[in-house]
Amino acid sequence: VGTRRMAATPHSPATPFAPSVSLPAFAAAPHSLQLSSFPASRHAKRHVASSPRQVLPLLNAFSFLLPRRAAKRTLPLSMTGTVPKNGVANNVALVALGCPKNTVDAEVMLGDLQKRGFKIQRKPQDADVVIVNTCAFIEDAKTESIQAVLEAIDLKAGGVKGVVVTGCMAQRYAEELGKELPEVDAVIGFEHYNQIGPQIERIITASGFAMPEIDVGGTDVPFRPEWERYRITQTHAAFLRVAEGCDHKCKFCAIPTWRGKFRSKPFEAIMEEARQLVATGVTEINLIAEDTNQWGSDFGSEDPRRLSDLLYALSEIQEVRRMSLLYCYPSYFSEELIDAIADIDKVCKYIDIPLQHISDNVLKAMNRPPRLYTETLLKKLRARIPGLVLRTTFITGFPGETQEDHQELVDFVKEMRFERAGIFAYSEEEGTPAATLPNQVPMEVRENRRDQLTGLVQDAQRAYAESRVGTTMEIVIDRAGEGGFGSVGRTRGDAPDIDCVVHLPQSLPPGTYVEAEIVGALDFDLLADAPEAGEATREMSAEDAQAIIDRARG
Repeated sequence: VGTRRMAATPHSPATPFAPSVSLPAFAAAPHSLQLSSFPASRHAKRHVASSPRQVLPLLNAFSFLLPRRAAKRTLPLSMTGTVPKNGVANNVALVALGCPKNTVDAEVMLGDLQKRGFKIQRKPQDADVVIVNTCAFIEDAKTESIQAVLEAIDLKAGGVKGVVVTGCMAQRYAEELGKELPEVDAVIGFEHYNQIGPQIERIITASGFAMPEIDVGGTDVPFRPEWERYRITQTHAAFLRVAEGCDHKCKFCAIPTWRGKFRSKPFEAIMEEARQLVATGVTEINLIAEDTNQWGSDFGSEDPRRLSDLLYALSEIQEVRRMSLLYCYPSYFSEELIDAIADIDKVCKYIDIPLQHISDNVLKAMNRPPRLYTETLLKKLRARIPGLVLRTTFITGFPGETQEDHQELVDFVKEMRFERAGIFAYSEEEGTPAATLPNQVPMEVRENRRDQLTGLVQDAQRAYAESRVGTTMEIVIDRAGEGGFGSVGRTRGDAPDIDCVVHLPQSLPPGTYVEAEIVGALDFDLLADAPEAGEATREMSAEDAQAIIDRARG
């Protein structure tokens, strides 16, 4: 399926890791320095060609690629019409970038293709057609998406017959992509994902060069069943989309322009999807949307069910062991929802709630809820949900942000000590009100402020990891450890492919749940031991552990 890649996250460790305890023999490399073939380490920063200008408009993003494309003009624009490998051109690979919502889209697309008789390849170079599922969230994500498309185009020299671009860049910049990258064979938007099979068949059977087929459609796409997937994440943990679109008017965000208006997936559709996912081995459900906790608000008086009711219903599915809430907006935490999170054992005491800033001056400019509301909510959540792990994001350098505004945010982050957080330097997004605001903060200042906050967040994360030492926690195993030694899993306070991990010496199958003693902290990650986990274990030697640590250090 290719490698799942995400834009470099701003909360990557800025310095080489330093173990906070002496390393036991089974210690493995920290997640931030591991290279995992699939999915990619979520903190590994890909160094790609950078533009001397920002991506405003999109052609600026292409401008830094033009010299490279000129050098590649000896490559054929299309390899279509040649004899397929083994007489059958039915191999497809997908490069998935971006957020969990994009991941669900990718899995559903691949499921459709598999049902149509296509064979899914893990390596793009082994495919007849490569799909690049792009992200358009911020400038770094756009840059990485364009780079991934160019890498796919380069594979045409080795026998790949076609390249298809999907995802948020396809939805937002279809015409520009088709004009600037004629080597692409199709650009497909959300509404026409169900037509990707016929499009690929067209590409495979066509002969000669043709300009890209643009097939985008609208943004307010009706829901469809999303359980028939080809899984590119862990088979025991799945993202379940409960809503789509967004009605908020945050001045920095362009997502509503390509994801459409907020609309809740019907209750019965969600329940059926959960049951179908469970039937495939899923035991962990992570609820996602643009504004997850707004689910049901558009149902009206004829259907009073809200997210708390959905959580109680999902908890009745016996095979479900964990549920988590990602992408929650501050404004929709009802008393009933807070009670449900606190009272339902299967609901992880983990909430992802992007706050973006805390200074009222900046929040007002962003069109976000004010400080008093946010502080009151956070104190209520901490008090009502014991052991709560809060994940959030902040933006530094928003237009008009003063040093006093930034210091207010610094003091707030020091006080709250969020267990999980990501910090972003403000990125002008074309088409958003913030991009044309006066008093734009210099990029160097934005990045310096981001780095300062990142250091504070890392300090809090290390302290939280160290506070877990000596406790016993439930760990779900996600994969084997480096070199096949031991296992890597997550606590109930870590979302898959997003947060921190736990290293164990026992070799346990993915999807196994164990009670493990936390014996150490390795930067933001944990070291744990589960001696009662079972007989099929393999201990890591001290030599192997030290070799891994040495490689991680450089």
